Parts: sequence; structure tokens; C-alpha cells
Amino acid sequence: MTANPRFRRVVRIGPVQVATYNDDRGREKHIAACTAPRCGASVDYDSRAAAELAARTHRFRVR
Repeated sequence: MTANPRFRRVVRIGPVQVATYNDDRGREKHIAACTAPRCGASVDYDSRAAAELAARTHRFRVR
């Protein structure tokens, strides 16, 4: 059973949102998720710096 993560420190960098949450094992994780229509990119990272770098260098996928 998975619980809904509680996101904190949510920052928007262009169309990408970066947030911090705790995973199922209690480890702190960071996510970069694109909010642009039809993009659907979202990736988990172990460090906040990596998530923010991914947000700054994000390129949209062509679908």
C-alpha cells in the first residue's frame, strides 16, 4: 500500500516543478516534474541540486 507523498519546498523553474518528499522507506527524495501539456516528464533524484539542474536544462519531448 502506497501513501500519497507530502511535497514540501515546492519551487517552479519555468514549466518544471521541483519538490522534496520522503519515500516509502523514509529517505528524503527530490522530484522534478514538468507541468507542460503533453510532456509528462518526471524524475526522482537523491539530491536537490540534481533535481534543480534537471529543471533548468529540461527539453520538451515530442510526442
